[in-house]
Amino acid sequence: MGRNLPIRKGAVFVVVVVLTFLSLLVSAGVRSTPGVLMMPLQMELGWSRTTVSSVAAFGIFLYGFVGPFSAALMQSIGIRRTLIGALLLIGASSGLSLFMTAPWQFFLTWGLLTGLGTGAVAMVLGATVVNRWFVARRGTVMGLLAASTATGSLLFLPLLASLAQTHGWRGPVVAVTVVCLGLVPLVALFLPEHPERLGLVPHGAEEGYVLPARPSRHPLHIAISALRDAMVMRDFWLLFLTFFVCGFTTNGLIGTHFIAICADHGVGAVPAAGYLALMGFFDLFGTTASGWLTDRMDARRLLFAYYGLRGLSLMALPFVDFHGASLTLFGVFYGLDWIATVPPTLRLANAAFGEARAPVVFGWIVFGHQIGAALAASLAGVLRQAQGSYRDMLLMAGLAGLVAALMALRIGRSPSKGVALAAE
Repeated sequence: MGRNLPIRKGAVFVVVVVLTFLSLLVSAGVRSTPGVLMMPLQMELGWSRTTVSSVAAFGIFLYGFVGPFSAALMQSIGIRRTLIGALLLIGASSGLSLFMTAPWQFFLTWGLLTGLGTGAVAMVLGATVVNRWFVARRGTVMGLLAASTATGSLLFLPLLASLAQTHGWRGPVVAVTVVCLGLVPLVALFLPEHPERLGLVPHGAEEGYVLPARPSRHPLHIAISALRDAMVMRDFWLLFLTFFVCGFTTNGLIGTHFIAICADHGVGAVPAAGYLALMGFFDLFGTTASGWLTDRMDARRLLFAYYGLRGLSLMALPFVDFHGASLTLFGVFYGLDWIATVPPTLRLANAAFGEARAPVVFGWIVFGHQIGAALAASLAGVLRQAQGSYRDMLLMAGLAGLVAALMALRIGRSPSKGVALAAE
């Protein structure tokens, strides 16, 4: 295994999935931390919700923008090196934020630097690992890994909110820094790079399986050329726009503003974070089940159901009583549907662009997800400050979900413009 400590060959696939799951879990938790810091920073430093949500929006934007370049970098220098560098950057930048006293420092650490770091430890990491290490059960494994991004962003929130309540805004920041830096030695020691280096083939590969050719060009060229070729295909835009809505309705709106939405209705930060944690818990089951279904059903119909039901639930939220039963019901339902869209989206991307280029193109599709999330995080803050309510934002997001449901049915239904992408 080169620099890795020896692992039994039969367990190596489990080790790869577990380390990838933990890395995605922590990265997503980092990305959601500004939502916990919003109220403490407002009270302790006097920063407005607009300021905090704008920084969160910029970090979310970078989280997506870095993805395709990160996927190309993983193909060039390796998954392990890319992941170690990203975890070190996240840990260092969050640690530096302990000394911030002005909004520009918050922007530099939690907007720019953590945005760059978490962008390298995002869904493109899961897509790259799945395509490299698995042939059978790709949907199921991707569902499990995708679930970790929501579980990380939601499950840690009660703990982070409790730390913020007890120790101020610095409490969650210290916790995030320690966890990120603690992952580095585990990845360095135990994460193998390629199955063939261990004398293995991807899980489920049949005899005679030929590994996709590895690109020899510069990562920047790989990322840009993949985007250039994908942009002439209709399916790319349908996948991009539906995933835009996915980000708009999850990370950007609910992930960033749900605690503040609950605060407007008299629900405390820690209980509100508990409902987000409930979403994260049920997302683990919902997205994993979505992966299982993706291996067996039409991915387009799954996306239609996910986006449609999500849109209806958002349109209903402003009119519930915000008592325990209604919020629990919303949390369970929304958690099951949180990012159940990822496995069918990756499957459709693999079908459209081929497994060699799919991780990089999927990175650009995920960028659409984060553009939507960034827009929702910023727009929701602006509308709340102007109107004193999140109602119109929730209704707008619900309508977007219904439109995305209809768009999903068109993916792959007619010939895409241009020729199919060939692996380099």
